[in-house]
Amino acid sequence: MSKEQLIIFDTTLRDGEQSPGASMTKEEKLRIARQLERMRVDVIEAGFPAASNGDFEAVKAVAETIKDSTVAGLCRAFDKDIARALEAVKPAKSGRIHTFIATSPIHMEKKLRMSPDDVLVAAQHAVRFARNGIDDVEFSCEDAGRSDLDFLCRIIEAVIKEGASTINIPDTVGYNVPEQYAERIRQLRERIPNSDKVIWSVHCHNDLGLAVANSLAAVMAGARQVECTINGLGERAGNAALEEIVMAVHTRQDVFPCITRIDTTQIVAASKMVSSITGFPVQPNKAIVGANAFAHESGIHQDGVLKHRETYEIMRAEDVGWNANKLVLGKHSGRTAFKARLKELGIEVESEQVLNAAFTHFKELADKKHEIFDEDLHALMSDEMVLTDDEHYKLVSSMFHSETGEVPQARLTLSAGGAEQQAEASGSGPVDATFKAIEAIATSGTELLLYSVNAITTGTDAQGEVTVRLSKDGRIVNGQGADTDIVVASAKAYINALNKLRSGQEKLNPQL
Repeated sequence: MSKEQLIIFDTTLRDGEQSPGASMTKEEKLRIARQLERMRVDVIEAGFPAASNGDFEAVKAVAETIKDSTVAGLCRAFDKDIARALEAVKPAKSGRIHTFIATSPIHMEKKLRMSPDDVLVAAQHAVRFARNGIDDVEFSCEDAGRSDLDFLCRIIEAVIKEGASTINIPDTVGYNVPEQYAERIRQLRERIPNSDKVIWSVHCHNDLGLAVANSLAAVMAGARQVECTINGLGERAGNAALEEIVMAVHTRQDVFPCITRIDTTQIVAASKMVSSITGFPVQPNKAIVGANAFAHESGIHQDGVLKHRETYEIMRAEDVGWNANKLVLGKHSGRTAFKARLKELGIEVESEQVLNAAFTHFKELADKKHEIFDEDLHALMSDEMVLTDDEHYKLVSSMFHSETGEVPQARLTLSAGGAEQQAEASGSGPVDATFKAIEAIATSGTELLLYSVNAITTGTDAQGEVTVRLSKDGRIVNGQGADTDIVVASAKAYINALNKLRSGQEKLNPQL
């Protein structure tokens, strides 16, 4: 007897982007979407088209580009939201509208200020309106984890009659525990007369660290779609991690009654790409994709693994994409080899101008580093491709001085709106002096929330990847920069964040 398919619905580009500072440009979303398609993700939720013009354009671009995955757009249960989402996903070979409304007593009373009957009518209308424009409609009951079961049965039965083909039961605030959540899925499937006409989906948040456990418990109770994100990225404590869901099902086929179509060898590449683009590092002990996930320090463990791998390893590292990042390029490599390797990594360069600039910087990096790894290429292309549409500030030149017993100094030349300006500053260290020099020109009035440094590869000549998180007037952005000189990388990251603050538009913040 063949097993049913578990649909993997990735919402890294939508819910993952709601992590403070994780907003992505259209080009970044396209890079991640291509990697998700390469990984054979079933559904890619590309964004919330009604939130801003930028989000609309990003969803539309993903819809135009992706051919082997369904592209979904999220929208509230409003005609204007749904119409905007329909327009955004229209170019998709396979498109979906994902509409939602809150169903818990606290959300209906305090947020929506609507009665349950009014919410029911709005939900029915939203699904009916969406179905007039597209066949594939998903409906979500926001905060279903705290909703009244009888009301959930009423509203879900009604929207199925209106043509919803997927019903999502989100644990929006991460409140549920596995047994409770699984029982809710079972009861809904048993009590709703037309429950067999839809795919049941789950969307779990990680506030209590139970997102993956809740999702897998729901799968055992009959859910056949899991909404998740790469690295568990998402607002607050994040979402269920795609890599953990997929590998749990893949590894425990003796337990799970379903399979996924995911190419698991692409998981590590996806993790590294999302981490690089968002600036959110993966903790070393993170399951599946953490640097220590397959490392063994204990002598007993090492002895066992050497004798027989399965004594301490339940998965093979190569099955999720570890050990695939080999040395491929050096200072003598040509432009054709460079372009071909970028394509292999899923980095598609949209213009010859970007490729030429990237190749020039690759050669400069190769002069500094003897060995160029795939991670270096990801970082280099992030520098080239994640520039904001309005790159107001550019680093022209820099000089730093740090000496024992002396106050560190920084002197920078920036291009600001096309005009070069110079500034000098001192600080407690060269990075502090650099940021003060940049601020002497930008006078942005931002607050520095985070400064983080990670080595991209091993060795003292490794590039340092810096993440800077800035806040201003309630907006939070992450800036990234990479260089073998950590102070230059820091300057790049700060300038990248300033450019994002200048170009970004305030977006709505829908929650599921």
